[in-house]
Amino acid sequence: MVKRADIGLIGLAVMGQNLVLNMNDHGYTVAVYNRTTSKVDDFMNNAAAGRDTIIPAHSIEEFIGTLERPRKVMLMVKAGRVVDLFIEQLLPHLEPGDIIIDGGNSQFNDTDRRTKELREKGILYIGSGISGGEEGARRGPSIMPGGNADAWPLVKDIFQDIAAKTATGEACCDWVGSDGAGHYVKMVHNGIEYGDIQLIGEAYQLLYKGLGLSYDEMHDIFSSWNESELDSYLIEITRDILAFKDSDGSPLVEKILDTAGQKGTGKWTGISSLDLGVPVSLISEAVYARCLSAMKDERVEAARSYGEKDTSVSIPAGMSRESLIEDMREALLASKIISYAQGYMLMREAALQNGWDLNYGGIALMWREGCIIRSAFLEHIRDAYANDPELKSLLLDPYFKDILQRSEAAWRRIAIFAIGAGIPIPAISSALMFFDGYKTERSPANLLQAQRDYFGAHTYERVDGKRGEFHHTNWTGTGGDVSSSTYDV
Repeated sequence: MVKRADIGLIGLAVMGQNLVLNMNDHGYTVAVYNRTTSKVDDFMNNAAAGRDTIIPAHSIEEFIGTLERPRKVMLMVKAGRVVDLFIEQLLPHLEPGDIIIDGGNSQFNDTDRRTKELREKGILYIGSGISGGEEGARRGPSIMPGGNADAWPLVKDIFQDIAAKTATGEACCDWVGSDGAGHYVKMVHNGIEYGDIQLIGEAYQLLYKGLGLSYDEMHDIFSSWNESELDSYLIEITRDILAFKDSDGSPLVEKILDTAGQKGTGKWTGISSLDLGVPVSLISEAVYARCLSAMKDERVEAARSYGEKDTSVSIPAGMSRESLIEDMREALLASKIISYAQGYMLMREAALQNGWDLNYGGIALMWREGCIIRSAFLEHIRDAYANDPELKSLLLDPYFKDILQRSEAAWRRIAIFAIGAGIPIPAISSALMFFDGYKTERSPANLLQAQRDYFGAHTYERVDGKRGEFHHTNWTGTGGDVSSSTYDV
């Protein structure tokens, strides 16, 4: 009897190939197909050579014919229209109860649409965020599935078998929620990743340009930071990058052009935050920092026009180089807390708007290993939501509150030091400003509301009145008593 595949995967780029090998290592027979069919043969003759439980196919018909019912088809293809095109090709060959899984970085609203459209056709759909890059896909990624909940029991074993595991053996994968919930959580993961990377870059710039440290010295600093509360994958790889030498013995990172790329998930996070009215200011600044980095020619021209500031400044009185380095560690840690707090605030509001029952502690567990933002830090986020499932913000959790109170003075010293040195720190400074704004009981928005009412009769609420009761003032004596309707964007 011919062995049929437990699951099939379409898209044999790096992530797809490594997920296939990961599944196969865990005892699953996997069918593979690629639009450019020569890639199927290349895969079978190289990375998958000698694996008789990986089944190659050279057409959609042949591919579907290898699958055990209910058929499970995983797409690892470019997000957007390509996903829809493959779904259109697959549908004539599928039956009710079959499952399509999108493992790419799709926008969550596309996953919403596809889940609903395919439900009407009897096809079960999963939109799953997958993080961890090439190594994660091969050895154990973080997997964030959402979509049609009826599909989850049929793929749960495969997903949790191939996912990364915590030190206690828990799989970094669980059901996130209906429709686009899985891809939304992955989007926020990537937004936090943007923030983390930008924060680390700013710390590097302060150590290098502000304190004049060598790459070997910075390597040692990041090594020690990785043994502290900052223990994480991104700190670890930064440590390694700073020590990596080019063929001439000089630091390789010095020869890399300072223009950053991006694939869109950070931007999507910012757009969603504006739609929902949640201030993810740090993540937005990280996206804008990448945009500014891309303006290389203009930055070079401006530096020559203005005369780039000598960023090496004297260490403030009463401080030492060592104390400033420790201040930098504390500022980085405090800013990192803000990044995660903003991401969780965004997920909380999205869940309310979309009717998702998100397990916030469970999300921290999914991110604990395998993904790009994996860190020891996440265990404390999991604990925070275990202690209080209705926690409004990580900033109100005792553990994180203690760190922020302890680090606040160092955070401010670093901000002042950077401003004095002329070193841009948009993410660290925006994190501090968000923190200050969040704990300000009375903001200047009272004046803002007065201005809006003055020029546009937009009304305001009064501190001595009931919430939801709106008032309008005839500020000039000639404006009349008619007000605009009230609404929130």
